[in-house]
Parts: sequence; structure tokens; C-alpha cells
Amino acid sequence: MREKINEDLKTAMKARDSARVDALRMINAALKDKDIEARGAGKTLSEDDVLALLQKMIKSRQESFDIYEKAGRMDLAGKEKGEIAIISAYLPQQLSEAEVAEAVKAAIAETDAASIKDMGKVVAALKGKYTGRMDFAKASAAVKAALAG
Repeated sequence: MREKINEDLKTAMKARDSARVDALRMINAALKDKDIEARGAGKTLSEDDVLALLQKMIKSRQESFDIYEKAGRMDLAGKEKGEIAIISAYLPQQLSEAEVAEAVKAAIAETDAASIKDMGKVVAALKGKYTGRMDFAKASAAVKAALAG
């Protein structure tokens, strides 16, 4: 994935696409920060770690987008939306709501979850299988609803 990001950065630089160059440099900077943090702990970044980082970046930009939109700053909101689109291109295809519901049912059955107290086990199982492919805030709500009802 890193090679693809760097290749796309070079292409964007040649095309003088400054918005794309800025977003890709931001991704590279975040990856380097995570690499340094992981090295300090004696680890290396896995693909799942990279996917989780990209999801976190998207979530942060989505929150900023919402704030800018409410404040009427459409110029800044548009910039955030553009960055979300660029970062999203490096994530695997997201699961649909129906697929998330099926994954939640399967994870509940797999972990033998019976009550809300088992929610952590179910979410951990989902994270193990679907990192980068689902929004875990929404998935957690679905798990909670399934275990409560």
C-alpha cells in the first residue's frame, strides 16, 4: 500500500494536482509518525495498523467537515471532503449495512455472546476480521442492539 501511495504522490506532483499532493503527503507523514511510535515499542506496522490509521484520518476529517458545514465555511468543508475522498481510495471496499448486520450475527454466534456484557468480545472479533472494511462505531451500535434485543 505504501508503494501505491508513493507512486500516486509522484503522479500527482507531475500533474501539479496540489490538493492530491497535500493529502498524500499528509498520509505519508501520519504513516511515518506511526512507524516511529511502533519502532519505539519494538514493533512494525502491519497492514491492519495502516488501515486503522487511514480510517482514523477519515473520521477526523468527517468531524471537521461537519463542524465547517455547520459554521457555513463551505470552502474548508470542501477541502475536508476532498481529503476524505483521496484517503478513502486506499481503503478496501466498505461493507454494506446488510453485510455488517450479517457479520454482527456471525460474530455473536462465533463468540457465544449472550448479553451486553459480551459486547467487547464481539467487537474484538469483528475488528479481527473486518479492519478497514467497516465503521466500528456503527458496528458497535448494531452489536449493542442485537445483544440487547
